[in-house]
Amino acid sequence: MSIDFKDKVAIVTGAGGGLGKAYALELAKRGAKVVVNDLGGSRDGTGTSDAAAAVVEEIEQAGGEAMANGGSVTEYEQMEKMVADAKQKWGGVHVLINNAGVLRDKTFAKMDPADFEFVLKVHLTGSAFVTKACWETFREQSYGRILMTASSTGLFGNFGQANYGAAKLGLAGLTKTLQLEGAKYNIKVNTLSPVAGTRMTEDLFPEEAFKLFAPENVVPAALFLVSEDAPTNAIVGAGAGGFHSSWVVMNDAVWLKDEDRTVEGFAARWDEINSFTNLQAPQSGSEQSGNILKAMQKVTGEGPSSARG
Repeated sequence: MSIDFKDKVAIVTGAGGGLGKAYALELAKRGAKVVVNDLGGSRDGTGTSDAAAAVVEEIEQAGGEAMANGGSVTEYEQMEKMVADAKQKWGGVHVLINNAGVLRDKTFAKMDPADFEFVLKVHLTGSAFVTKACWETFREQSYGRILMTASSTGLFGNFGQANYGAAKLGLAGLTKTLQLEGAKYNIKVNTLSPVAGTRMTEDLFPEEAFKLFAPENVVPAALFLVSEDAPTNAIVGAGAGGFHSSWVVMNDAVWLKDEDRTVEGFAARWDEINSFTNLQAPQSGSEQSGNILKAMQKVTGEGPSSARG
């Protein structure tokens, strides 16, 4: 099976280096016309960069087509213009990889509220802005592939990264709603949790590990998740040649009768409520209610319409 992106237009944010550059180069190699978006030169989001133009030049020298964009993902009007420019030049937009990001790490006790807000604005709000700028086009053409970039920090936590973790788990949540809203328009939305040696992580990895976690090792997962035959609502981890899936799961609900529905009654059943067994991965939020009603029926024998208490 050969996967290509011929006749597809792809936008990659934060594509001046690291993961974004690796995605852009491979998309172009496989036939996509690529918008290379990049704004900042440093990992805290300050400064400017000519990196996007350099990536475009590299793509063009290899025979591909690309255009540079220096807009900020935090400015919705700039993202609208980016999409409009791509459509004017190439007739549409089909793939979006939300990759732009910044780090401003500190323990929560020492973190300035402005640093918390800024990291959320770039990662979470920025990804929403770019996606919104593409959304109507995806709906009109009944085709769209979107990749959100989450993180193990968002999925599992990491000391000193409260702002980053909150933003990254938020992106996984955004994916879960957008994949529902986009389904009938053939819009597929997935979440990638990459581990890579980039400008954002260069002082976090020992030198050998930095080489092992080269961005190119994440590319296979990223491009599959935005391909024509991609799944939707997947959460995939990738790094150093290793790949895995993650899920948001729940166990079977425990239903408490009226007389047991107290703090003490809850505490008495905590081990059962907290049991890591019979796990399910809901495809929508409504399944939580269904899980509770199922537990109630097991205890009372009553359906939703006749339920009491």
